[in-house]
Amino acid sequence: MSKRVTASESKSASIQRPSIGTSSDGPLDALQTRIAYLFRDAQLLEQALTHSSLAYEQQKARTPQDDNEQLEFLGDAVLGLVVTEHLYRAYPEMNEGDLTQLRAQLVSRKHLGQVARSLSLGEALRLGNGEEHNGGRKKAAILSNALEALIAAIYLDGGLEPAAKFIRGWLLAGKLETLADASRSGLAVGDHKSALQEYFQARGLGQPRYAVTAESGPDHQKTFVVALQILQPNGEQRLLACASGSRKKDAEQEAARQALESLQQTAAHPEKTPPSAEDDRA
Repeated sequence: MSKRVTASESKSASIQRPSIGTSSDGPLDALQTRIAYLFRDAQLLEQALTHSSLAYEQQKARTPQDDNEQLEFLGDAVLGLVVTEHLYRAYPEMNEGDLTQLRAQLVSRKHLGQVARSLSLGEALRLGNGEEHNGGRKKAAILSNALEALIAAIYLDGGLEPAAKFIRGWLLAGKLETLADASRSGLAVGDHKSALQEYFQARGLGQPRYAVTAESGPDHQKTFVVALQILQPNGEQRLLACASGSRKKDAEQEAARQALESLQQTAAHPEKTPPSAEDDRA
């Protein structure tokens, strides 16, 4: 049985993000420089970055090894294990519910997509012509899946420790403590609507209201625009934030995040009406 280390010991162990280097030898070499890991089997890296759209275009009869979907499946499991163990060791004072919420944020598609962009992972992707023309290098789903596949490729090539080092350096550093602090303060981690509701209730500001103001795109790829408002004492609606997302819930969460961030930054007083998005544009 492994020893359970203290929170301070765990947090100080290998959670610094590697410095980003540069390379002029092509996107795969440049990526290996950025992640500070050199593959023994370059085909694993190539497979991790190959989207199914390219595999479909190149041949009629496909095998599971022609694209990164199997690696994505494995990478999801490796990511979950590493993050779960790190949280278990780093925050022994937290209950299961808080740890589960932290993990959900750290392995979310949104966070994985952000990390993939910081790694310029899109530049190294191998896409079919259709996805290339449709902006596949910037799509959050494709980027997050490729990042999980990359984790699996590192695991298969070098074992668990280099995969864990990559995860700690790129997915936990700079993000984990922010989420942990929110959890300690009693806010619902990642649930910005609940956090905003608690903020309003504590100050007697009434109920935030969300309304879809616009929709665009085809049915399978819609974008929703949501306005977040508050009902003022005079009966008028005051706009606090406006955000978009591929789902109504995502747009509402982002609007709530923006509003809460603005309120906290300006240290709004209970007796004052919160600043609005209209004020920000003035």
